[in-house]
Amino acid sequence: RFAKIPARTPSANPRFAKMAALATAASTQIFSAKLGCNAKSLGRKPAAVAKSVNRNVVAAAVSGEVPDMGKRNVMNLLLVGAIGLPATSLVGGFAYFFVPPGGGGGGAGQAAKDALGNPITSKGWLKTHLPGDHTLSQGLKGDATYLVVKEDGGIESYGINAVCTHLGCVVPWNKAENKFKCPCHGSQYNNEGKVIRGPAPLSLALAHMDIDETDTVIFSPWTETDFRTGLQPWWK
Repeated sequence: RFAKIPARTPSANPRFAKMAALATAASTQIFSAKLGCNAKSLGRKPAAVAKSVNRNVVAAAVSGEVPDMGKRNVMNLLLVGAIGLPATSLVGGFAYFFVPPGGGGGGAGQAAKDALGNPITSKGWLKTHLPGDHTLSQGLKGDATYLVVKEDGGIESYGINAVCTHLGCVVPWNKAENKFKCPCHGSQYNNEGKVIRGPAPLSLALAHMDIDETDTVIFSPWTETDFRTGLQPWWK
């Protein structure tokens, strides 16, 4: 009864085919664009995450190092101080061992003093000290210094420092032998303080002796040639 109507296909209708092709192309472009954006975002995200992680790690490391370095510096200073002070004392004492003791010199003139700390006068001293006497007084820098009474009854123009040049003992005067003899290690000096037997390496130091206008005995540094040896004074 009914007439057979032929089916329409896209190829049979050019207009419909063209529209279908345009739709397919548009869909493909949209999908590609989305896929590209997603791919780019996916490609960038790990780098951003890595940078963020690195910054966090560095910040954490820096914040953790600051107090540790401060503590280390303090501990280093304490360690240096604990080792340095005793070492310096030991080295200083060891070096001082090789410095000749006593000096016999020091600044301007200084009044000689007796055992009680009173200034010595020439007249007062000679009343109680006979010719040939060698008696200790307080000389330059507080060193024990012999005042020598000459045979004519006057005081010698120099004082003799009593500090032994070996290890610093005070050398007593031996009147019977007319010389100085150190009781510590046996060093000997003649009546002028010149070394005549070791182990002392040097003669006793000298100081000038003068009498001022008030009759006070004054010691002053001896800086010229040592008349006993002809050499420059070692105590300068």
